[in-house]
Amino acid sequence: MTTPTTVAFHFNAPSKLAYACKLARKLQRMDIPLVVLGEPAMVAQLDEALWSFGGASQFLAHCRGDAAPEVLQRSPTVLLSELAGSLPHTRVLLNLGAEMPADVTRFERVIEVVSADDEQDRQQARARWRAYAAMGYDIERRDLVMKSED
Repeated sequence: MTTPTTVAFHFNAPSKLAYACKLARKLQRMDIPLVVLGEPAMVAQLDEALWSFGGASQFLAHCRGDAAPEVLQRSPTVLLSELAGSLPHTRVLLNLGAEMPADVTRFERVIEVVSADDEQDRQQARARWRAYAAMGYDIERRDLVMKSED
């Protein structure tokens, strides 16, 4: 029996890029595979950021989704891609893109990150929320501002 996909929206991220790096580090330490989706420019920025996030001693091993198939099969737990369809990891999907990925049901968990101060990003997130709700998902809501005050 397949476990249904869970969906969570993490709101009020001061920087989607920095939040993605922190989440990737956390999941990598827990040995939980992560696929990060985004627009080409975001994927390129994240790729670069993961090389230096936390300094040289905390390098986050990762692989681009367009790597050769043999590289993907031996890849670390963090994969960066513009498309999720053919990637080997299906545990956690972190969506940094504007649209809801078409194949979210492949993943056990989907995390949507929403900027604190980018109104266009917030509007796009509202559209994704409505799309998930229309598909019948119970959506978890995590306010990153409230979390940091705990």
